[in-house]
Amino acid sequence: MMSGKILIVDDQYGIRILLNEIFQKEGYKTYQAANGVQALSIVEKDRPDLVILDMKIPGMDGLEILRRVKKHDETIQVIIMTAYGELDMIHEAMKLGAITHFAKPFDIDEIRAAVRKELPINTPSS
Repeated sequence: MMSGKILIVDDQYGIRILLNEIFQKEGYKTYQAANGVQALSIVEKDRPDLVILDMKIPGMDGLEILRRVKKHDETIQVIIMTAYGELDMIHEAMKLGAITHFAKPFDIDEIRAAVRKELPINTPSS
């Protein structure tokens, strides 16, 4: 059984842990990164299928991380998270190939549904 690999990139520990727990329960293999350097190293080493990426990260911002992820492998899907109202950033991220975005605080069910749509989990039929 192939389960999808998800990389969660957020400088806020609580959000990483929350998303990590949710997607592990769903059956995905998860990775976490607190910054761009960690994120890109995981992308190169483990090649996640999907990246959930916060746009406001100290150091390398979300757009730069997105750019580099896509440069490394444009088949990696990216869902971005932004603070409410960062329309320019959302627009730019979509141009760079992000598939969808969520404003923080996000709705867990919505983000879960978006991930399932991009990375359907193969549940073994009982």
